[in-house]
Amino acid sequence: MQCPKDRKIALVEGVLAEQLNVKACPDCKGTWIPSEDYQTWQRQRSHPTTAAELVPEILDVEFVQSPFDAKASLCPECRSYLARTKIGMKTPFYVERCPSCGGIWCDRGEWDALEKMGLHTAIEQLFTSEWQSLSREREHFAQEKQATVEKLGEDLASQVFVLAEALEKNPNGDFGVAYLMRRFENIVKAQKAKAIDKPRDLPFV
Repeated sequence: MQCPKDRKIALVEGVLAEQLNVKACPDCKGTWIPSEDYQTWQRQRSHPTTAAELVPEILDVEFVQSPFDAKASLCPECRSYLARTKIGMKTPFYVERCPSCGGIWCDRGEWDALEKMGLHTAIEQLFTSEWQSLSREREHFAQEKQATVEKLGEDLASQVFVLAEALEKNPNGDFGVAYLMRRFENIVKAQKAKAIDKPRDLPFV
């Protein structure tokens, strides 16, 4: 069986993550996970069965992307083109899976990143349109939070996040949101009125 990223290199037997049998590339350090071996490994532990349950535990994972990540690949078992799914995080990467036999390819370091994020126990769910949609929403939310921290500072931003969660849980939270919006609308109106009333410097004649 040859490496999907370099057909000149033969894969060798290996073991990954608590008795998960795999085929490893000694050159690029990527890992081929046969579908049957992965399913056997899955049955031995609890794992999410739907895309909605598969929530990343953390997104800020230290990760160095493999130089082979962008390279298209063929399945080493059945020669079909491998499908790709993006894992959005601080340094995004792509996991590949065969649509025919279900085998999974992880480039160097990708399995460790998936494990740290808590996504390694149900990799097949990462290829569903539902998970990809949820992933984009979470990625956007994380970017929005980071922008809030950069604009407000960590202390004030953390207070905003705590208040937002409290309002979400409160059955009358919408009243609190409406109050805050009115406060800021009044501030904006006052600032505009002040700008209009401010006397302009007249040109010298």
